Amino acid sequence: MRIDESGAAASLNRQSPSEGQEGAMTRESLLVATLVELADNLVDNFDVIDVLTLLCDRAVKSVDVNAAGVMLTAPGGELQYLASSSDSMRILELFQIQANEGPCVDCVRDGLPIINVELTSPDERWPRFSPRAIELGFHSVHCLPMRLRGRTIGALNLFRNEMGTLNDEDVIIAQGMADVSTIAILQHRSSLDATTLNDQLSRALNSRIIIEQAKGMVSESTQCTMDEAFERLRAHARNHNLGLTVVATSIVDGTLTSKDLDQPRTNSGTTSSS
Repeated sequence: MRIDESGAAASLNRQSPSEGQEGAMTRESLLVATLVELADNLVDNFDVIDVLTLLCDRAVKSVDVNAAGVMLTAPGGELQYLASSSDSMRILELFQIQANEGPCVDCVRDGLPIINVELTSPDERWPRFSPRAIELGFHSVHCLPMRLRGRTIGALNLFRNEMGTLNDEDVIIAQGMADVSTIAILQHRSSLDATTLNDQLSRALNSRIIIEQAKGMVSESTQCTMDEAFERLRAHARNHNLGLTVVATSIVDGTLTSKDLDQPRTNSGTTSSS
């Protein structure tokens, strides 16, 4: 896949929906905008954190789930957490890695989707993971492989606060967004040698650390939650056409202060059925 920087994708990306506009958009319009933004990351300044953060955010807005997270496999095969829609989701993703147990672990290992699984305690399938997920407020899980031509590079985790099932349309939509993200990542990786790929993954993991530091600094200085701090970082990055890592780095090194960050706009509606 090749996309010319002067083409339609780049043009549409510059007109991507603002935080306020998303609330008024139909789900179909939001999906089109999401696919364009994901594809446009193939053009220039590729940042895997931005791609996966967008995937998590739009998954929650587009389908009947309350939280989303993404883990990718490192070159050595181990799972690495890279993005999530909330702080509780981040905690749960990291717990999966530590326990080596959970839907993402199974999904990546088998390359198969896990759909409509209710979390219970005790749980024979995931005896450590399920109680932790319930403790964090999640009661059902769905996990979709990020897979192309037999190669699984990670998984998209989707959680609901309530028991219940995803309908077929929601599953198709979520898998479609995961597939486009997978294509974007693999297309970018194909242009890199092994050394460069390892370096990029290391930078991505370092970016996650910087983002968490920035979230903590914003949360402490403004007395807001970690999720609210993350939304402020994202809103500022979007409004100023900057990468999320760039904004977080500016907060950490002091060139940008919490009071300088744009406030997220309050949506008048929602595109998610959650």
